[in-house]
Amino acid sequence: MIEPRVFPDSRGFFFESYNEQKMAALGITDRFVQDNHSKSEKGVLRGLHYQLIQPQAKLVRVGRGEIFDVAVDMRRSSPQFGQWTGVVLSAENKRMMYVPKGFAHGFLVLSDEAELLYKASDFYAPQGERTLLWNDPDVGIAWPGFKEAGFAPKLSAKDETGKLLKDADAFA
Repeated sequence: MIEPRVFPDSRGFFFESYNEQKMAALGITDRFVQDNHSKSEKGVLRGLHYQLIQPQAKLVRVGRGEIFDVAVDMRRSSPQFGQWTGVVLSAENKRMMYVPKGFAHGFLVLSDEAELLYKASDFYAPQGERTLLWNDPDVGIAWPGFKEAGFAPKLSAKDETGKLLKDADAFA
């Protein structure tokens, strides 16, 4: 998670959402080649997506609303294979999450609407895209609201048919 330095005043605020030198000082040296922007309503869960061909690192932030952002390690050789991390990102807290290559990424919208902005280190390659099932019990992501009665995220057909970790294609 990255906490940018924010300069608020009576007119609003200013912050650098990306500075190559400052990112490099944090160990983030990816060259970003694509910017993406998505809008979703409350309860939408997108993911968990990753690309085997042209894997992407991502730098994620929220321009409006609030999400629970998640990354899952999909590198079989990693001691953290299958482990996840998650953080609340919002327009208010201005936090960003860096998702390295080799990780699946997804998010759940917590506010009425949310707009997600993210940089990608490689271009989208649909033939290499894979989806890890959002509620795989072996991964055990603690999605906010998951244990509440009646929680049912809004999913795409692709995300409904994601694979379990044990059956998923993964990185070496």
